[in-house]
Amino acid sequence: MLRIWSKGLLCGLVLSMIVFLWGCGNQSNLSEGENTVIEGGAGEDAVTMEYWTFVELHGQHFEKMLTKWNAEYPERQIKLNVTVMPYDDMHNKLSIAVQTGTGAPDIADIELGKFPDFMAGTPQLVPLNDVIEPYRDTIVPSRLDLYSKDGTYYGIPTHVGASVAFYNVEILEQAGVDYRDIVTWEDYKQAGIKVYEATGSYLGTANTSALWQVSMLLAQQGADYVDATGLPKVNSEEMIRGLTVLRDLQEADAIATIAGGQPDTEEAYGEYTAGKYASAMMPLWMMSRFTNYMTDLEGKIAIAPIPVIEEGMPRSVGQGGTGTVVTKNAADIELAKDFLAFAKLSLDANIEIWNVLGFDPVNMDVWEMEEITHNPDNTFVRYFVNNPFDVLNEIKDEIQLIRSTEYSPTINNVFGTTTLNEIYEDGRDVREALDDAQAQIEQELQLR
Repeated sequence: MLRIWSKGLLCGLVLSMIVFLWGCGNQSNLSEGENTVIEGGAGEDAVTMEYWTFVELHGQHFEKMLTKWNAEYPERQIKLNVTVMPYDDMHNKLSIAVQTGTGAPDIADIELGKFPDFMAGTPQLVPLNDVIEPYRDTIVPSRLDLYSKDGTYYGIPTHVGASVAFYNVEILEQAGVDYRDIVTWEDYKQAGIKVYEATGSYLGTANTSALWQVSMLLAQQGADYVDATGLPKVNSEEMIRGLTVLRDLQEADAIATIAGGQPDTEEAYGEYTAGKYASAMMPLWMMSRFTNYMTDLEGKIAIAPIPVIEEGMPRSVGQGGTGTVVTKNAADIELAKDFLAFAKLSLDANIEIWNVLGFDPVNMDVWEMEEITHNPDNTFVRYFVNNPFDVLNEIKDEIQLIRSTEYSPTINNVFGTTTLNEIYEDGRDVREALDDAQAQIEQELQLR
């Protein structure tokens, strides 16, 4: 066990993680760096590469793919020195290393919410367009765009993070509600009224510390947190409409605030297990939270498209994510690029990402492989009422993109610490709260 970096640096950045920064990456509770050398059957002449990550499971995935790479390419073998660090420590250390040009690893994970920091000015990362190109037709385009600048791709995604609805069918059935009949948010509201009256449970959550639902409502209107010029615009008519829908759900007792502020917290897992809430609107990676932390709900949770304001609107948006990059310090840049594409974009890699991590793979060829997606021995297939890929294939052409920009941390912080609490806890007028949020964001970013 090695101490890799001081935990005290930039502690104020923690607040900026409130919204978009959960996803596939924020479940590591390590307080110190863990360093492991993976040989993967490599010989003495293998090139040793450094890989930094903040998620232990990502390292385990690379270990599997390294063994396969070394067997398939005996003349280009690699040994991987994997260092797992706490979230902030790793990103802070990586930022300094790429800026100074010294001490950076060959490859590294960068969480979506941190990625804009590495795109400022001239990116000090290696372009990956050439190794992505062979897979382009099979990859969800919006996920590649997240890790790009001016048409150049600098990161390779880990998953799609398609937003879906998770429904507790046992609770819904007690109220005579069929989740398959919920198409619009009005349908959801009426279902929520029935559930609350029949069971005392809330159909869903009013999130005070995360923007999962807000992002969904923006995306289905074709809107974003920034305007066409890329500047923050959080008091748009689309934002007002979306949060008004959510506020209306709260006033009808269809949704209520939840311990922890959003579904992906330890406190919330207990609330779901206790049956206090009957649905979660979250990215598909939430499946792993159910299988790991809410085991009592196995066989009770169904997956469906999220409701929309109006029928015909897109029913999903990609949320959360980690892009893996090659730094300019890499000992063998071409080897690092080729291995990274093999480990994250190849069909074999994406099968492993589904089987081991339970993520919706970015290589959509896997989505059509029923022997993989409907394997009865798969943990996630066994747990849920219906098959996740049946839903993914239904919405695959509707998955929208919310941009992660240099302004995202400030927007996240203002909403997660002030705006959402004002709306849901204090009952403040939506438009007024959003106008104040816009003013606060502009002031903090010195845009006025």
